[in-house]
Amino acid sequence: MFLRFLRVIHRNTNKRLDLHLIVDNYATHKYPKVKAWRERHPRFHLHFTPTSAPWLNQVERFFALITQERIWRAAFTSVPDVKATIMAYLEHHNADPRPFIWTVSASAILQKAACAKQALAS
Repeated sequence: MFLRFLRVIHRNTNKRLDLHLIVDNYATHKYPKVKAWRERHPRFHLHFTPTSAPWLNQVERFFALITQERIWRAAFTSVPDVKATIMAYLEHHNADPRPFIWTVSASAILQKAACAKQALAS
């Protein structure tokens, strides 16, 4: 699936552009076929996020909202039904968008990281 995604991007973008993709650390991006394809297409640069990246948590939280507010409350008979529900949610949300606000302080994050480090060391 990831390789199909890369091929679509390759076909639909200017071949002179370097493309930088931010991806998670799952093994999908590291399969031999994907590595071989990327070697033949050096304009693709993958940047791997740490699993605890704060901005990624915000994205996951947004997907959780879609799931809680629309997906769990519905019955679907097809993939197009699911897509239509998600698109309707996005249109409703984007009509009056409100940003997520990060409420955790840097010191609280660092304290949590120190506790996790100490727990791993013991």
